[in-house]
Amino acid sequence: MSAGTPFNFLDQDLLLLPQKAIYWHQQNALILTDVHFGKVGHFRKAGIAIPRNMEQDDLAMLSDLVYEHKPEKLIFLGDLFHSDMNNDWDWFVLWRSQFPQLEIILIKGNHDIIADEHYTTLGVILYKKLVMGPFVMLHHPLADTTQAHAEGYVLCGHIHPGVHMVGRGRQSITLPCFAFAQNQAILPSFGRFTGRVAIVSRKTDHVFGVLKDRVIAIA
Repeated sequence: MSAGTPFNFLDQDLLLLPQKAIYWHQQNALILTDVHFGKVGHFRKAGIAIPRNMEQDDLAMLSDLVYEHKPEKLIFLGDLFHSDMNNDWDWFVLWRSQFPQLEIILIKGNHDIIADEHYTTLGVILYKKLVMGPFVMLHHPLADTTQAHAEGYVLCGHIHPGVHMVGRGRQSITLPCFAFAQNQAILPSFGRFTGRVAIVSRKTDHVFGVLKDRVIAIA
């Protein structure tokens, strides 16, 4: 079972999961971003030795989340697939066949360059942005000057956020994080084969670091 951290935000009940996803109770939906399926195949095609099982591990984790939370909707905030179609697409097709009743929504990101018809054939609904409840779903974060003019509180991804922490012995680590600012939240990247960028937060932000088996409040 997922040791998620409950977070009531804008009168919505969110569960922040250590698998780097959000379960949204009111919509019975799982939200995640930057899976980057196909990245392993992309690098292997270029002759870079990457373990083949990384893609299957991400799909297995996604399956576990679906079985555990039984969502009606699965919302990807962009960069579901990393690049042009490769052999890893077949794994995603097989995975999709296991959950034919699950509504899958993709907010297209800059890496989502596969032709739309391949997604729609699998019943994946495509958007550039989506307003749902108090949230507007995007891939790219909005600039500070435009956030207040959005159609709702922004949920997005793209930058693979991390929070930098320094211990008493000066050891340091950058943890993936959920970063909720005044008008916009940036979700951590779901995919294992992704990096992270330490972000600068304000004192009024809510930042949650992601450990292996739990999510902890940082600020």
